[in-house]
Amino acid sequence: MTNQIKIKQKEGITLAVSGPSGVGKNSVISALRERYNDIRHSVSVTTRLPREDEIDGVHYYFRSKAEFEEMIAEGEILEYDIYCDEYYGTPKSPLERMRSEGINVMLDLTVAGALALKNNYANSVLVFLIPPSEAVLHERLSNRGTESKEHIETRLSEAREEMNSALEFDYLVVNDDLLQAVRDIEAIYWAERHRTSRLFIDGI
Repeated sequence: MTNQIKIKQKEGITLAVSGPSGVGKNSVISALRERYNDIRHSVSVTTRLPREDEIDGVHYYFRSKAEFEEMIAEGEILEYDIYCDEYYGTPKSPLERMRSEGINVMLDLTVAGALALKNNYANSVLVFLIPPSEAVLHERLSNRGTESKEHIETRLSEAREEMNSALEFDYLVVNDDLLQAVRDIEAIYWAERHRTSRLFIDGI
């Protein structure tokens, strides 16, 4: 045997991070993208208003409800969910293009959105990010400074319902310490990259 053996991915990994609002999904995804140049972020579309530090096209595509509903009608949305009276969804074309090009993609999805993604792509990887306690989640939502008291209570109520779906996911990670949560998802990412069903061997 003289040829060098090369192990290659059949297609890109699609990894969705989900969990209650305020659990730290954006922070975890941003930290992982800083560590790995081969991870792309699939930018979701939403009808909610941008927060002070959010940029259109970077954190989300911010669209009106009429625009979002037009995208649904034209088949441009792969999956969507209504959360706290706002639409959240995944644009279909960019994700399918990245997957076909072998690019590893990470998504920030609602719980319903993540489960819908799994229905479309059975080999996608779902990670549920959970807070160490409801009190910590309440504190994180309060510290944003952008949520009314009533809105926080609504989000906490939604969080209780969402956590009932945690065991439907492939992996469960507690975000008590950001660095440790990043390391946990990093380990999941590397394990999935080495899963034999995702690979082929060239050179044999």
